[in-house]
Amino acid sequence: MHYLFESQNPALAQQTLGSVETLTFYGLGLTPIDCAVLSHAIRLCDTIKHLDLGNCRIQCEGLQRLGPVLHKCQRLRLGHNDLGDFGVKLVSAALRNPDCKIQILWLQLVGLTDSGAKNLVSALSTNTSLMELDLTGNSLTDRSVPALRDLILTLPRLEWIGLEKNKFSPTGKKELRSLQEPRPGLTVIV
Repeated sequence: MHYLFESQNPALAQQTLGSVETLTFYGLGLTPIDCAVLSHAIRLCDTIKHLDLGNCRIQCEGLQRLGPVLHKCQRLRLGHNDLGDFGVKLVSAALRNPDCKIQILWLQLVGLTDSGAKNLVSALSTNTSLMELDLTGNSLTDRSVPALRDLILTLPRLEWIGLEKNKFSPTGKKELRSLQEPRPGLTVIV
C-alpha cells in the first residue's frame, strides 16, 4: 500500500486493490503515516466490508487521518486502542456522515468515559445503519444510563449492544437490561 500511495497513481492503485472487502491489521502497530496510506487506499474502494484495526496502537493522530474514510466500512473494529473520548469523537464524525455504512462497531477497551459516550450517542441519533455496538471494558458509569437508554429506544436497527465490564452500579445494570423488554429482538449485555 505504501508503494501505491507513493506512486500517486489512482488508476494503478484501484486496479491493484480491485474490490477489496476485508482489511485486517489486528495487532500490527500502525503509525500515523501508515494510517494516511490506509486512508488513501480505502478512499479508492467503494465499500469495505470489514476493517479490523483492533490492538494496532492507533492514537488520535492516526485516527484523524483515517477519519474521512471510516464511514465506508460496514464492520469497523477499533477495540484495544487508546483512543479516549477524543478518538471516539473522531469516530462519531464518521457515524454522522449521511453516507455512513457502519453496521457493526467495536469500541471495547478504548478509554471511553461518560462525556465521550454522550457525544457518541448524539452522533448515533442520526445514524440509520448501526446494528451492533460493543462498548465493553470502558469507564462508563450510571451517568451514561439515560443517554444509552435513549439510544437503545430510538436507534431503529440496533440489535445488540455490549456494555460489560464498565462501572455501572447494580441499579444501572438492571435499568439497562430492562430496555430489552420494549424492543423485542434487542440484546443488551451488561
